[in-house]
Amino acid sequence: MIFMKTDLEQNRDLSAQIAKAIRDAIITGEMNTDDRLPSEAELADQFNVSRSTVREALKRLAAQNLIRTRRGATGGAFVHRLSYAEAYADHITTSTLLLSMNAVDFETACEARFALERACAPLSATRRSPDHLATMRAEVHRQSQPGLSDEGFCDSDVAFHRALVDGAANPVLSYQLAGAVEAMQPLMNMITFTARSREAIIAFHTRITDALEAHDADGVDTALSELARYTLGLGQKAMAARAAHRR
Repeated sequence: MIFMKTDLEQNRDLSAQIAKAIRDAIITGEMNTDDRLPSEAELADQFNVSRSTVREALKRLAAQNLIRTRRGATGGAFVHRLSYAEAYADHITTSTLLLSMNAVDFETACEARFALERACAPLSATRRSPDHLATMRAEVHRQSQPGLSDEGFCDSDVAFHRALVDGAANPVLSYQLAGAVEAMQPLMNMITFTARSREAIIAFHTRITDALEAHDADGVDTALSELARYTLGLGQKAMAARAAHRR
């Protein structure tokens, strides 16, 4: 089936342009899940490029989980049904790289993370399940254990807030907040873990869980707002101490 545009700009990466043309066809619905792409030879003829260029384009699409390949007589490249779990993992990786490679400042990360989480809180207060509450209670209990390492406490902190986000029962929101919870939050934990009080964090988490159990959206929002101010204050002190140490 020949349906994708074939006009390529010769002074730009040809494989990237081919990948974009196929991706656009998938996004617009011109190609559906499980549809078979034309063969490498057919694509090479269509775009007037070498098969190696087509192969590179297909590698780009496979790396984005947009296509899957199958060997054999009935094999080839097929449009892949991207799951939320796959998208979630990719989003975390991308967000982590974005934060680490572009030197996003602490205040910006803190503002974004809590703004997104607070937007999710009303839905979670309405829809959270007993399992979400049980997870959050278990993490609060884990955080109170005296032998828990700093790394373990940070992991538990992430698991707690992920349960809060997932309690909204909206996979699109869970995906959108993946970067906030599992990329930005570890970054903030790295900066503040030596200065923060575990008892204070546990108290915030307990208030959030109690409010969720009572379907109290305002209570969740208030606790998250106070936790945001507490975290921002810790980060500012930590950054100031680092700056003073460098001098």
